[in-house]
Amino acid sequence: MADAIRVLAMDGVEKAKSGHPGMPMGMADVATVLYSKFLKFDASRPDWADRDRFILSAGHGSMLIYSLLHLTGYKDATREQLENFRQWGARTAGHPEYGHMTGIETTTGPLGQGIANSVGFALAERHLAARFGSDLVDHRTWVIAGDGCLMEGVSQEAIALAGRLKLNKLCVMWDDNEITIDGKVSLSDSTDQLARFKASGWAVKAIDGHDHGAIKKALAWATKQSKPTLIACKTKIGKGAATMEGSHKTHGAALGATEIAATRQALRWAFEPFDLPEGIQKAWAKVGKQGAKTRKGWEARLLNHAQRDDFTRAMAGDLPTGAFEALEAKLKSLVVDQPALATRQSSGEALETVFNAIPELIGGSADLTGSNNTFVKNTQILDAPDYAGRYVNWGVREHGMASAMNGMALHGGVIPYAGTFMVFSDYSRPAIRLAALMGVRVVHVLTHDSIGLGEDGPTHQPVEHLAALRAIPNLMVFRPADTVEALECWQVALQHKKTPSGMCLSRQKTPAVRLTDAGENLSRKGAYELKAANGAAKVTLFGTGTEVALALKAAETLEAEGVPTRVVSVPCFELFEQQPKAYQDAVIGRGTVRVAVEAAIKQGWERFIGEDGGFVGMTGFGASAPAEVLYREFGITAEAVVEAAKARL
Repeated sequence: MADAIRVLAMDGVEKAKSGHPGMPMGMADVATVLYSKFLKFDASRPDWADRDRFILSAGHGSMLIYSLLHLTGYKDATREQLENFRQWGARTAGHPEYGHMTGIETTTGPLGQGIANSVGFALAERHLAARFGSDLVDHRTWVIAGDGCLMEGVSQEAIALAGRLKLNKLCVMWDDNEITIDGKVSLSDSTDQLARFKASGWAVKAIDGHDHGAIKKALAWATKQSKPTLIACKTKIGKGAATMEGSHKTHGAALGATEIAATRQALRWAFEPFDLPEGIQKAWAKVGKQGAKTRKGWEARLLNHAQRDDFTRAMAGDLPTGAFEALEAKLKSLVVDQPALATRQSSGEALETVFNAIPELIGGSADLTGSNNTFVKNTQILDAPDYAGRYVNWGVREHGMASAMNGMALHGGVIPYAGTFMVFSDYSRPAIRLAALMGVRVVHVLTHDSIGLGEDGPTHQPVEHLAALRAIPNLMVFRPADTVEALECWQVALQHKKTPSGMCLSRQKTPAVRLTDAGENLSRKGAYELKAANGAAKVTLFGTGTEVALALKAAETLEAEGVPTRVVSVPCFELFEQQPKAYQDAVIGRGTVRVAVEAAIKQGWERFIGEDGGFVGMTGFGASAPAEVLYREFGITAEAVVEAAKARL
């Protein structure tokens, strides 16, 4: 059965003339024991909520999971898909892609992401078990990781948190083959991984990764531990290859026709590429069906469970009925009260209004809770041993936090959000990008969004970050102008099941700009006319966040001087680009002089103001001084906006 994986892996890579056969061949024994003896799944029901999750963190070895899915009978893992590995239109992408093929729990390939995702999977399982009971939620997360995964720094952030939270249903099987692309691991690393994991609060064990008995004992041992577990599986990369077994040359290239022919002979595998002997096919098909009885028993329990409807809704990602009743009532009061708040405070108010109405929301912060307003008062901390809480203390671990949030969202049943300073979104960026690529609902609260944070200086003042985040496809980047917009942006973010969001929020206070009840969520359109011109408009001013107030002040000056001026608030570029062209043209005001103001670099604003439009913002890094001084010294003022408009009239 393990040799079937080896042969399919080398055949798929050979046909594509591209790929990584070494890891699937080396870990075939471990994967075979895992799937046949321990993994709780039913190939006929890939979406079974209480299935075990298998994560191939070493995603370059994608032919391992494709072979397993094919062998166990997943409907879309056909022979044709294996034969078209890495080809246009095939589900068998170069690295496992979430959503391309059932049975793939997350997109992996960027090393370290899978193991970090797995912490989120395991955390979501423990939380949902506390909420719904172990009769509905009782499964494990199994991970195959390689040396590259463990070298990437995000892995340490992830394993430290998993150890601290005692996520004992998480097991990492490390492909300890001592090989990377360049050669021996010792070329670049001498870490004692067992000691490292043990120091992080894990139970550890080392085994021969080709000894089926030892593998079985180790996996059984893992299921009995009170801590997360690491099993170091000593393997040979390219196991079974006739002359290349153990060579780094098997890592990232096809073995070649001559080596494959010799390997077939050595394995006594007298079958054509992608052909399988009937007995092995039947044995693997049985593995794919063996979880059906357990799955049917679970479905029977669900059918009669008191929380059935809530569980089913939560796992489907649907929001409760009336989720935004309190928020919509709050919006009506805000246009009367007109509070002048920092938008980080406004975001906190948004969370206060929806948190109890949406029990799936799980908050958190990268050790900045008091600064980013992500904690809703009286919320229990999510922690061992009961995991019922709804707030995670992530520690100073932005990358691990963002990756684990992806895992939580992918697991289902929870909607994660967490905060840090916007400048540190650079640390989260690889995981934010993958969230956008996969299309999962996570919300990143990114406070201290400009030079307006003041005295902490240029190391903490984001300048290019809005442009950098807006460059990521399928990521909604919100920068609300006041409390009304903040509530509206949160509503939109939570309603989008397949899009991650970034909430870019100010440290400094800003006046209310939405002073009347619009009767609809205007932020949903991405941009809208906030103030009409007095007469036929000659100037259109655009702004986001705290700079919308500057645009309104500039418009007041221009109007007083007889220049009809309109103001457009732009809380989300991405949503605006989804609007009909006629609406976009009307909002942009193409026949007018156009000027934008934003305390960030200009990049990306051309779509609104054109190449010749005016822009008032940053052209370099910030400085250390009070916020009002910085705005004056860097020329981000209403007066500068007026002058930019006049210069173009």
